[in-house]
Amino acid sequence: EVHVVQSGGGLVQPGGSMRLTCAASRFTFKTYAMRWVRQAPGKELEWVSSMSRFEGGQTYYADSVKGRFVISRDNAKNTLYLQMNSLKLEDTAVYYCATLRTGGWTDTGGIDEYWSQGTQVTVSS
Repeated sequence: EVHVVQSGGGLVQPGGSMRLTCAASRFTFKTYAMRWVRQAPGKELEWVSSMSRFEGGQTYYADSVKGRFVISRDNAKNTLYLQMNSLKLEDTAVYYCATLRTGGWTDTGGIDEYWSQGTQVTVSS
């Protein structure tokens, strides 16, 4: 059974930083592009960032997070990261990582992807 276990998240003040981590197992992580998406309360799933399967490879960001968030991966550790800086109130959401096996770089992903369980990020003073 595929596992994608996410860690990080919690409460942070506006302007603060936080790192999310997704640890993958039981699939060949290094062969998959990956993505981060989020869902704010009462809103639809929103694409945040994507990355090719290569470390240091192509990265893509939603305009809302560009310049503040950094996606990265360590294929030796089967791990995906999202470093979030200069957090804003509107970044409050449940964040998920998922594979990007089908669809485009800016898609939110479907049920055929491998998904993490998600973690809550709350930006509040």
